[in-house]
Amino acid sequence: MRTFTHLYDDYAEAEQTVQALEAAGVPHSDISIVGNNVDDRHASTGRTATTGTTAGTVAHDAIAHDGEPNRAATGATTGTLVGTGVGLLTGLGLLAIPGVGPVVAAGWLVATVTGAGIGAAGGGLLGSLVHAGVPEEHAHAYAEGVRRGGTLVSVRGDDSQAVTIEEILAGRQVRAVDLDTRRADFRTGGWDRFDETSPHYTAEQLDAERRRRV
Repeated sequence: MRTFTHLYDDYAEAEQTVQALEAAGVPHSDISIVGNNVDDRHASTGRTATTGTTAGTVAHDAIAHDGEPNRAATGATTGTLVGTGVGLLTGLGLLAIPGVGPVVAAGWLVATVTGAGIGAAGGGLLGSLVHAGVPEEHAHAYAEGVRRGGTLVSVRGDDSQAVTIEEILAGRQVRAVDLDTRRADFRTGGWDRFDETSPHYTAEQLDAERRRRV
């Protein structure tokens, strides 16, 4: 099995990509989505937590008062959102990732992000991507992309599925981020690599970053 990963600036485009993958017959168990939710934008779209806690409360509780991820909440799924479509997107969960902050996520990657199955040292977004076979240089850029407001879609598949998966991820109407261009853009600001000990972006910083890319 290989891992195919692409980054999207627009969460809605990542959702469309997941739906296209499912329509093409890719099993839900082989698809993952991780989207930045620091600004609580997904909790305010009418979705509610199925655990008895509102999604907005879950996202808030994942962050300590000093703006850092709450280590007690980090790495644990703290709520499940009801998605607008069928399949993978109906099981979105809320969790906090070191260096990224609150995210909405679903799929096989969630278990490795939380350290399950590979040990706590292998957890976190960067460690989970590398463990899945993503080259480390790419994994750093992908993790930083999520930190700056993006959404990651990762798919497991064999060589016989490679062309179909890559065509859907790269997109026709939906366009994925060009990773080399985005990495170069990060580096113009002095960035070198993703650091999960760094503070996550605030909602205001995310808004400025997103407007800069329009």
